[in-house]
Amino acid sequence: MNIVDVLMLIAVTCIWALLLVNVLLIVAGYLYYLQNENKPVPELEGEAPFVSIMVPAHNEGKVIVQTVESLLSLNYPHDRYEIIVINDNSSDNSSLLLGQLQADHPGRNLIIINTDSVIGGKGKSNALNIGFSRSRGELIAIYDADNTPEKNALRYLVSEITHDQTLGAVIGKFRTRNRNASVLARFINIETLSFQWMAQAGRWKLFKLCTIPGTNFIMRREIVERIGGWDVKAIAEDTEISFRIYLMGYRIKFQPKSVTWEQEPQTVKVWFKQRTRWAKGNIYVIVKNFPLFFDRSARRIHFDLFYFISIYVLLLSSIIVSDLLLILRAFGYVHTTIASFSTFLWVLAIILFITGTFITLTTEKGEMRLSNLWLIMLMYISYCQMWMLVSANGMYGFVKDLILKREVKWYKTERY
Repeated sequence: MNIVDVLMLIAVTCIWALLLVNVLLIVAGYLYYLQNENKPVPELEGEAPFVSIMVPAHNEGKVIVQTVESLLSLNYPHDRYEIIVINDNSSDNSSLLLGQLQADHPGRNLIIINTDSVIGGKGKSNALNIGFSRSRGELIAIYDADNTPEKNALRYLVSEITHDQTLGAVIGKFRTRNRNASVLARFINIETLSFQWMAQAGRWKLFKLCTIPGTNFIMRREIVERIGGWDVKAIAEDTEISFRIYLMGYRIKFQPKSVTWEQEPQTVKVWFKQRTRWAKGNIYVIVKNFPLFFDRSARRIHFDLFYFISIYVLLLSSIIVSDLLLILRAFGYVHTTIASFSTFLWVLAIILFITGTFITLTTEKGEMRLSNLWLIMLMYISYCQMWMLVSANGMYGFVKDLILKREVKWYKTERY
């Protein structure tokens, strides 16, 4: 066996190992859904705890009114929650729109914080810290500025966390409200249901841990106080704070009945910029927490740390190596004796990917359509391959920011 065979074998083995891990998570997640489909959410007992809902926003004039109005309409005692919108260094008409909302809803706990470029404009984490300094709730809920949560979304989150003192946070899920706007949006809808929420459900089922998604979640105030707020260097503040909650000994639960609807990118350019930001942020979390891999007292987070390293380092490098070797072999520059075996494994992996993804869609009403099967096939050869470019670009951006010591800024996702 020559060096090319060895490299090819290592790459294919790594890819298959990670694929099987995801299959395991999907199976566990599917079982979790089946067990909880008809299981009622615990009822609130006694006086509802006071909740501070924080909404960080930067130039969100297109969507902020709908978001705030949906939060004002939540099925939760209106005197037991406040809404804090951090209008962070916006240059659009957000301030005027939010001021009008305050005038239209006198007597409601609607707080608007308008920041400038001196104290604001430094990213979501900084905006959340500003909002937290004005909050009063014993529980803190976060919603992105493009969200329209269903009426019971907050109630379900509060009910879960108040019934289990071992929970540091409870996350709901988000759905794609503009999923029919473009083929890309339909890809994102499938990705969200299959690879984000099904994997979250699987990780809760197997390890009693989930990663905070950045929106539609609730956490205990004492946690934010103990950790000193959000890390202003983190652009994936949701993943970063999840790790710190794990280290405090708390669990993070997934409650799929708490649903919010949000906009997703409709063009490749906007999607690429957003996902590159996610990749950079997660790589920062990996680097920050990597020493914990060798800390036995932090074993609770070892799986998640391994999972993120595998996705952004191991999987990316394996795909690049295997693709490069196949291209070089096609042009006759290298020779491998296991090409046919590698091809067989690739075909089998594609079949497993398509089948598993389609099965996960059966958990959502109206998603088990034949058209989605064709979309998943198209998704594999296009959307999934673009992920490799996103991850590589995220790694490049992280290293560049580290060398140049650039300050974290808002990365604005275009709204529609």
